[in-house]
Amino acid sequence: MKLWEKSESVDKKIDLFTVGNDRKYDSVIAQYDCKASIAHIKMLNKINLLKDKEALKLIKELKKIEELSKSKDFIVEEEFEDIHSKIEFVLTDKLGSLGKKIHAGRSRNDQVLVAICLYLKNEIGEITELTKQLFDLLIRKAKKHKDDFMPGYTHFQIAMPSSFGMWFSAYAECLIDDIILINASEKIVDQNPLGSAAGYGSSFPIDRIQTTKELSFSDLKYNSMAAQMSRGKIEKITLSSIGSLASTLSKLSMDICLYMSQEFNFVSFPDNLTTGSSIMPHKKNPDVFELIRGKCNLIQSMQHQITLLTNNLPGGYHRDMQLTKGVIIEAIKEIKSCLEIFIFSLNKIIIKKNILEDKKYDYAFSVNTLNKWVAEGMPFRDAYEKMKDNIAKGKFSPNRDLNHSHLGSIGNLSLENIENKMYKFLNGLS
Repeated sequence: MKLWEKSESVDKKIDLFTVGNDRKYDSVIAQYDCKASIAHIKMLNKINLLKDKEALKLIKELKKIEELSKSKDFIVEEEFEDIHSKIEFVLTDKLGSLGKKIHAGRSRNDQVLVAICLYLKNEIGEITELTKQLFDLLIRKAKKHKDDFMPGYTHFQIAMPSSFGMWFSAYAECLIDDIILINASEKIVDQNPLGSAAGYGSSFPIDRIQTTKELSFSDLKYNSMAAQMSRGKIEKITLSSIGSLASTLSKLSMDICLYMSQEFNFVSFPDNLTTGSSIMPHKKNPDVFELIRGKCNLIQSMQHQITLLTNNLPGGYHRDMQLTKGVIIEAIKEIKSCLEIFIFSLNKIIIKKNILEDKKYDYAFSVNTLNKWVAEGMPFRDAYEKMKDNIAKGKFSPNRDLNHSHLGSIGNLSLENIENKMYKFLNGLS
C-alpha cells in the first residue's frame, strides 16, 4: 500500500530502491506519527471535517498502535511503503472508510517532518540527561581527586604540575559548551511543521495553533514552504550539537587510552572492564575507550553527510531528503550508547597516586620556582634567564610544594562555579 498509489503499479525494482531502509527507520518514529495523527484528528474535529464520534474512534485505535510501536511489536511489512501507509491501512482495516479520512489537510511530507521533530525533541532530552549524568560523575571525581597530582603536557612534553581534579573538571566544563549547542538545536527543532502539507499549505481552514499546543511545541513554522525546507536543516543542526559532544567524548577517550599505557601509567581499570589479546596474555586493552573514540569521530562526520546531501537542493521537497532519516537516527543511537558506556566505565577508574615524585617530572616544577623569584621582586625576564641557565648547568633542584596559585582553578570555588554554570544552561533547556 502507498499513500500516493497510481493507476499502474510501480516496477518492483523501483519500489525496492525507492523504499530503501525506510521500513527499518520508520519503526523508530512510529509512535511520534501516532501522536501527530491524534493531534491532527482533534484539529479536524474542531473544524468539522470529523464528527465527535469519528474522532474518538480514530484516536482510540491510534493510541493502541502507539503503545504497540513503543514495544517494538508494530512491524512495517514489505507490502507497505512506510509507517504512514501501515498506520492508515490498520485504521481503515479496523474502522472502514473512516480510516481514510485522517489524511485530509496534510501530506506524507509533513507527517514525516513532524514525526522527526517530535522524535528529535525526545532524543535531545535523553541525550541531555545522559550528558548531565556524565557531568555529575566528572565533578564527583574532580572533588575526590583534586589533590592527586599529575604532570600536565604540551606538545607531548612535560610542562607543569596539574591534577586529576583539574583533568576531570576540565572535561566537565567542556560538556557545558556542548549543552549550550544542544540547547540551540532543541529550540530549532521545537517548531511545529504540521499543516504545511506538501510545502504549500492546505485550502482547508486548518488550525495550526491548536496542533502546536496539542503536541507541546513552543512555536510553529509559520510559512509552510519554510517548514518543508527545514527538512535536512534540523537534522544537520542537531548533528552539529551531537558532534560537539562527540568531540569531547573522543578527546577524553584518547586521554584515557594514553594514560593507561605503561609509558604513562596514570590510570587503570578493573580487569573486567578491559579486553585481552589472542596471543599476548599480559594485555589489558582499553577497547571500550578506543571504540568510543572511533564511534564519536564517525558521529562528527555525519553532519557533513547531511550537508553534502542537501547543499544544492532548491526549495520544496525532494526525495534526497529521505536519506537524512537513517543518518540522524544512527547518530543518536551511537551517541547515547557512548554516553551510557562512558558513565558505566569511568565510574570505576583507578587513579595512580604520587606520580610527580618520579624524577623524570622534576622540570615540571621549574615555573613554580621561577614565579617565586618574580614574587620576591625579580623581573620576569631575568628570572626566566636564571632558570634557563640553572637547567642548562644541571643546578636546578625542584621544589615539590604544590600549594601554588595556578592550581587554584581546581579549588572548591571553581568546582562550584562549574556546577552552577552547567545547571544554568540545563534550566535554559527546560
